[in-house]
Amino acid sequence: MQLWEYAAVEEPERSRRRVRNGQPTNELVFSAYVGGNDDTFPHILDLYVSPGSRVADVTFGKGVFWRNVPEKRYELLATDIQSGVDCRALPYTDESIDCVVLDPPYMHSPGGTAHTVHAAFERHYRNNGTGNRTTKKYHEAVLELYEDAGKEAYRVLRERGVLIVKCQDEVCANRQRFTHVEIMQSYERLGFITEDLFVVVRQNRPGVSRTVRQVHARKNHSYFLVFWKNGSGRSIWEPPA
Repeated sequence: MQLWEYAAVEEPERSRRRVRNGQPTNELVFSAYVGGNDDTFPHILDLYVSPGSRVADVTFGKGVFWRNVPEKRYELLATDIQSGVDCRALPYTDESIDCVVLDPPYMHSPGGTAHTVHAAFERHYRNNGTGNRTTKKYHEAVLELYEDAGKEAYRVLRERGVLIVKCQDEVCANRQRFTHVEIMQSYERLGFITEDLFVVVRQNRPGVSRTVRQVHARKNHSYFLVFWKNGSGRSIWEPPA
């Protein structure tokens, strides 16, 4: 039995909450994986996104998340800012998408050699005071990017649609910033319900800048967060009207 074979609870069409029902199995989805994003992401889809769903990956990039997902299992709409689609201004109509996948740059570029892969944050999104998109800087600009993208995801998602967000905590100005907690708090204010959290532990050692004395633990894990849109304000367990 596949994880996505469910028995539906009686609810209105396209807003059904699904529950597991069937034969016992030990082939479970777990909350933490050692490996890459492409190892973890298919498990999240299996658990939360039904085959045939219309999925908008709005930060698709090179498609790393999808390497281990069967090509025709979902109706995939793949865009990113380098192809001309900003995750903060999507070309989709209201409530037309079943699932949104969001993985923007989650770290600003403070300089040095350890964070060169995050240069795309300033170059593509014009944050950190480098353009007219925002006047915020550093970690606050990262949070603003997530929040603006979350608002747009909320607009295009159908009621009870799923939002899958990739993020990582960071240290900014010698202060721990638990980004995954801040995103959850921000998105719940937007009307999302936090449904699940997955931890991805990298297999290799993270790059580091030369330091005299280590102050904080170096991050070698990141998160996938799963939300669902609760436009009606009704509890997930509350029966339909």
